[in-house]
Amino acid sequence: MKKVVKFGGSSLANAEQFQKVGDIIRSDESRRYVVPSAPGKRFDEDIKVTDMLYGCYDAASKGEDITEKINAIKARYYEIIKGLGLSLSLEEEFKKIDEDFRAQAGIQYAASRGEFLNGKIMAAYLGYDFVDSAKMVKFDEKGRFMEELTDKAIKKELKNHERAVIPGFYGSKTDGAIKTFSRGGSDITGALVARAVQADVYENWTDVSGFLMADPRIVDNPKPISTVSYKELRELSYMGASVLHEDAIYPARVANIPINIRNTNRPDDPGTIITSEPAKLEEGQIIAGIAGSKDFTVIAMYKNLMSSERGFIRKMTGILEDFDIPIEHIPSGVDTLSVVIDNKLIDGKIDDILEEFERQLKPDHLEVFHNIALIAIVGYGMSYRTGVSAKLFTALADENINVRMIDQGSSEMNIIVGVENKDFENAIRAIYNAFVC
Repeated sequence: MKKVVKFGGSSLANAEQFQKVGDIIRSDESRRYVVPSAPGKRFDEDIKVTDMLYGCYDAASKGEDITEKINAIKARYYEIIKGLGLSLSLEEEFKKIDEDFRAQAGIQYAASRGEFLNGKIMAAYLGYDFVDSAKMVKFDEKGRFMEELTDKAIKKELKNHERAVIPGFYGSKTDGAIKTFSRGGSDITGALVARAVQADVYENWTDVSGFLMADPRIVDNPKPISTVSYKELRELSYMGASVLHEDAIYPARVANIPINIRNTNRPDDPGTIITSEPAKLEEGQIIAGIAGSKDFTVIAMYKNLMSSERGFIRKMTGILEDFDIPIEHIPSGVDTLSVVIDNKLIDGKIDDILEEFERQLKPDHLEVFHNIALIAIVGYGMSYRTGVSAKLFTALADENINVRMIDQGSSEMNIIVGVENKDFENAIRAIYNAFVC
């Protein structure tokens, strides 16, 4: 058995959290490769180390003296080192960082040093080898990720290390300059390592015990999701369930490696397993989860004989492409078509868009609905199951919630409904109570 384990910033914020992580890793000999993030907040009003690094670099770029800011960052790390009882010195590393900041080595270099330094501490604490991600994670001269080259480099390097700590979030370009991933960086690094070493499991440790079937800020004590497929997760993440970003799971998904989302502060919780195939459902279970987002605009068009007009959808999407606006959904009927767009993307553009629709598409009727929320119920358990839609719409009707839009994919893995923003939370609760309670 071979496991890659990634720990987020909240799991490594101080020495106490480091000790929890150390206990987790040492409790299972198969946890051989560790990917740490930079230290997160120790308390609500605290500052993440990455933000401290950004602030320090900004001061250096303005020609200000950064000695005090460097010392503050240094103090965060030495607090961890002292709390762990290590004799590790990072003086040479901080001297280099100070020089590189003053020499304007780049904002991405600055951001990456949080993971780099935490990786040094983690390696010393565990007695593992430290392997700099800059040696293995490759980007081209334009900053584009080189997937195949990275996979080969990780495989080649880690053959020499039975156990290693590999800092997340960054790699290097062909000229040696540090380049960071845009989002979910440490998660991506962990998935890349898991694929390269052909791990049996990729454990992603954070501050939550996996996914829940609904947002706990809306539904009281929602049930946990024990197992979910990559496709179901994609649907839930797209609609707002944000434990992992899609980019962060892609390398593990293509290698068919299960991902286990675990809670550092509750290590006995089994968390959520993400697999390539749908899991066997519990007795009576129909859906995997419910997720949604507010603030969409729906533009509804009616045109007689639309279905027989060639190129109508192509023209419509072309207009939106000209405005650099992606489409969320396109529910349609025989002579009707609606487009769902994120409000943020059409701010200040809606009148121009409608004008182009009128000019190029010549609809018989055009109507705009603002402040729409989208809610998705997701799960392979819905496939070919009779009565799912009836149960959904009955639950909403019983709460006097008007459905403004309905969209269902051909896979029958999800149903998306549009309701007014003001009904969003009540709709989530009504659906949860109907399908889960």
